[in-house]
Amino acid sequence: MRPVTAAAAALTAVIGAGVAALAAGRYASDAALKARPGRPLPADPRLTVHTADGDRITLTRSLAALRPGTYGLGSDGSHAIVGPVLDGQAPAADTVVRRLVRVTHGQLEPGAKVRLTPQVYVGNPRDALGLEHADVDIPGELGGLPAWFVPGGRDTWVITVHGLGTTREHPMVVMDLLHRLRLPVLDLAYRGDVGAPRQPDGLGHLGDSEWRDLDAALRYAVRYGAERVVLYGWSTGATMALRAAHHSALRDRISGLVLDSPVLDWELTLRALAAARHTPAPLLPLAVRAAQGRTGLSGDRVTEAADAAALSVPTLLVHGPDDTLAPWRRSRELADRRPDLVTLYAVPDAPHAAMWNADPKGYEETLRRFLTPLM
Repeated sequence: MRPVTAAAAALTAVIGAGVAALAAGRYASDAALKARPGRPLPADPRLTVHTADGDRITLTRSLAALRPGTYGLGSDGSHAIVGPVLDGQAPAADTVVRRLVRVTHGQLEPGAKVRLTPQVYVGNPRDALGLEHADVDIPGELGGLPAWFVPGGRDTWVITVHGLGTTREHPMVVMDLLHRLRLPVLDLAYRGDVGAPRQPDGLGHLGDSEWRDLDAALRYAVRYGAERVVLYGWSTGATMALRAAHHSALRDRISGLVLDSPVLDWELTLRALAAARHTPAPLLPLAVRAAQGRTGLSGDRVTEAADAAALSVPTLLVHGPDDTLAPWRRSRELADRRPDLVTLYAVPDAPHAAMWNADPKGYEETLRRFLTPLM
């Protein structure tokens, strides 16, 4: 081969490899930037149904199937609520039996592939919990944002905001407790959710721009009677709550924060989601770079959400060491730096954003004690 031809071939190969690597990085970053609300995250393992009879369901044995607590059990055509593992009831060593609370819709046929999800309830607060509510429309910078408003007798409101892989149905796990505490609840759908406007670029920004929709909900709450507001977020919703507490013009109305499984380091979360998509380790830095280029997220925003010095209100931080998507150590560091404001409640054996699911009673008692002085 002539030298010029060989050099051209080598250059073409290098360019081709570079383009392929960039494409792979872009694909890997989609795991976080194009996570569809209500769709399983790539880290959620699939389980196989063996039988579902009466109040019991038998699943193939796995670490996920053995998780303690109460979960939604979903597939494309069905949804159910499952309770704890029933010890000693498995018909075979490779199976697990859990309590089947109810089948919400569809059928759980033998062989069906399902996933445990922290989103226990589907529908709306009236259908799922028997709570009267109003469907409201919150004016946001991109258009109207649908929300559920569950009235209460106090002038401290709670604004709830879901995170990655879930919808505004997820906060219904704590809505009954909040209603018993007579706290009005505004449960928000934000940009990218069903019925809400899309981001101009069609991508999720891990709370970096979405927080402005939470700010719109804060303005709505104050306009309609809230004297004080507790912001309550899961996952990237917790990131949104932190950003609103730092930047909102109405931050003086925020009396407390509840942060469940907060994403305090978006780079680590994006790497974890990309790795769960079986992205080779050498390509993970490309996923981060692709996300930066597509969304404008920068390194300084990695640490801003976790800026302990910026906290100014009591904060309940609920997280667990088994969360593989939002590193537990970031929450520990935040709590250690602000023991004057942050209460950390640790939940073992819980996947991302499933702290209530793994320990409903302990979670609700901790939440009740935190909220009581703020009411």
